[in-house]
Amino acid sequence: MVVDDSASIRQVVGIALRGAGYKVIEACDGRDALSKLTGDKIHLVISDVNMPNMDGITFVKELKQNPRYKFTPVIMLTTEAGQGKMAEGKAAGAKAWVVKPFQPPQMLDAVAKLVM
Repeated sequence: MVVDDSASIRQVVGIALRGAGYKVIEACDGRDALSKLTGDKIHLVISDVNMPNMDGITFVKELKQNPRYKFTPVIMLTTEAGQGKMAEGKAAGAKAWVVKPFQPPQMLDAVAKLVM
């Protein structure tokens, strides 16, 4: 699942993931992402931090409250590079932090390490 309010970022990440053989669900913010969690297995979430309606940190906290998704790995893909935000993301349950702009191979490497 790719969660980002930028359609172009969702497109770039989606193309990279689909090209590597992954199925992708896209959401424009945390609230939209939660509405798309139907109970089906999600192998990984890639989420932005700064989004309208529900930011990425709040979304990850909500995601982790759901027993079906408690152990779903999360990569934060964001312009936020500060240690405070990174610590907040990790405390919420994020497993990796990729800073924009990013290279698709860098992101796919992080994905490959977390997807089981």
